[in-house]
Amino acid sequence: MNAPLKKQHLIDPEICIRCNTCEETCPIDAVTHDDNNYVVNAEICNYCMDCIAPCPTGAIDNWRIVVKPYSLEQQFSWSDLPAQQEVGSGESSEAVEALEDEIGALLEEARKGLGGKAVAPHSASKPTVNLYNRGKPAKATVAGNFRLTHADADSDVRHIILDFGDQPFPVLEGQSIGIVTPGLTADGTPHLVRLYSVASARDGEKPNANNLSLTVKREPDGVCSNYLCDLPRGAKLDVTGPFGATFLHPNDPASNIIMICTGTGSAPFRAFTERRRRAMSDAPGRLLLFFGARRPEELPYFGPLQKVPEKLLTKHFCYSRVPGQPRVYVQDRIRTEASVVAALLNDAHTHVYICGLKGMESGVDEAFADVCRGASIEWAALKTAMREGGRYHVETY
Repeated sequence: MNAPLKKQHLIDPEICIRCNTCEETCPIDAVTHDDNNYVVNAEICNYCMDCIAPCPTGAIDNWRIVVKPYSLEQQFSWSDLPAQQEVGSGESSEAVEALEDEIGALLEEARKGLGGKAVAPHSASKPTVNLYNRGKPAKATVAGNFRLTHADADSDVRHIILDFGDQPFPVLEGQSIGIVTPGLTADGTPHLVRLYSVASARDGEKPNANNLSLTVKREPDGVCSNYLCDLPRGAKLDVTGPFGATFLHPNDPASNIIMICTGTGSAPFRAFTERRRRAMSDAPGRLLLFFGARRPEELPYFGPLQKVPEKLLTKHFCYSRVPGQPRVYVQDRIRTEASVVAALLNDAHTHVYICGLKGMESGVDEAFADVCRGASIEWAALKTAMREGGRYHVETY
């Protein structure tokens, strides 16, 4: 007698950004991680789907029909997801269809819950996703590698330009790409693909060029960040993606865009600003940027941002470690600009994007709640409506 088939919930290690959202939201501790991967324990998972909607990349939304579930040890060793197993025919195929229908129904129910599945702006262009993978990567050449932070800054943040030559690599503002680090880990497995947000507009770092740029912070023990930051001009590397189908720039010129970021979370907002400057310079919609850093010297793109005209972009820089000055975080400046922010939030053309270090969303959410309270707006209801309408987006790492 054939063993009964099971549906197994898995996390795609190739596009997971290790933000820990899934583990934090799982109510029964079915999600865990090691230094390599985030994984789902098949012996615990009850398909509650609480982890699906909050995942910023969609890595959590993967399933396999299996005879024997993959063990945690197997999942910890993966660099990409295994293909669907061959599970037989006849009665087995009917069981597979039934399990797939069950998974689909559970996912649909989960996405109807509070917050729902992330939705792209209605006016956004249709993105290309997963065009290249580790097995068939795109080949890029480093066309530039420049330091963005001051020489005296504690952090080394770089602007890296990748050229794809004749190879098509279509990206939209708000998407990410994966970098394949060569070599193996200490235990002999390939390094994980690391995702970085694109910092240039869809028509290239240089207009009408088949290239793009990244904003990369060198981490002391970061294998991929050090690999990227050390690449000289002319170096070749493997790239996967593009990834991301919801954190996208709205194409409606009437859209107001409130952008809130820290550090390298500025990357997609540089792309947004460049897109608006090139394609919609006379757009009636407003662009507001709340940008947090420890000091001006630590703030990526500080110099170039000073030259962006206020007519195009209203900038609010928030510094938390300037000697002799009070600490100011992005949520503090949002409260300072309460009247402007409240008016924009009350406008059906307004989109909110939050990108940066994990944990910043809660402070921003509280600031929005305070701003709305002062304007007699119910923030909880408005936030839900904005998210469902593709106007509220969060990516933290």
